[in-house]
Amino acid sequence: MMDPTLIDARSVQLDDLLLASEDLTDFLQQFVSTAARNLAEDTEDLWCSVTLLRGAGAATVATSHERAAALDEVQYAFDSGPCLSAAEQHRVVLLADTRSDRHWPPYSRAAAQHGIRSVLAVPFELDDEARAALNVYSATVRQFDARTTQVIEREVALASRALRLALRLARQRETQLDMAAAMASRATIDIAIGIVMARQDCTQDESVALLTAASNRRNVKLRDVAAELVAAANGGSPSTHFNPSVPPAARTRSAPSPSDGAMA
Repeated sequence: MMDPTLIDARSVQLDDLLLASEDLTDFLQQFVSTAARNLAEDTEDLWCSVTLLRGAGAATVATSHERAAALDEVQYAFDSGPCLSAAEQHRVVLLADTRSDRHWPPYSRAAAQHGIRSVLAVPFELDDEARAALNVYSATVRQFDARTTQVIEREVALASRALRLALRLARQRETQLDMAAAMASRATIDIAIGIVMARQDCTQDESVALLTAASNRRNVKLRDVAAELVAAANGGSPSTHFNPSVPPAARTRSAPSPSDGAMA
């Protein structure tokens, strides 16, 4: 078992790597490159990549070598293999010898033709519906013994911790941006309601009804109708028109003139 102090040090290194990365893709790219270099101390015929599952599809988001990316594409073409199984089923998958494998015969034959003799796939521990796995390819038969597999699993577990933190921060940021956008839309709609009330000499409820009617008639979101109206009021080009057959204000007041009824 690895010294806990060394594990903590590696965890700090990955956290620092995450902070220094431009985004998650950059972090994963640095991670697979480092993993490949570390494993290369024992062998030179080893390549790493990260497969991310998105809906019904899969994509390679980071790779230590173009050969690993090409091998990922071979697996995606068959829509089956150790890497996809690891990500989908969330389990470590070892293909010890592609020439004698019986789990994924078509894929294994294709991998063997590309010079690959063994494959190890380890899933990341992520939150929610996110699914991904580290793929390690080798030209050596039975490359991944118990010690090597343990090292790779530990690296993925430590990287998963950093990734979970990054994903949570990203979601928090997205929530904040959504809230800010919603508040901005609400403010624009409120201003538009006031403009309609002034121009149509109507109540707030009647103003909302006019804006909603224009939104439905044009099949445009209410916030977009409101934004156009506010922009026009600030000197933009009119593009939204309200032409109710019976203006709400007509029930209690005389109908507005045609010039007042057309608004942008």
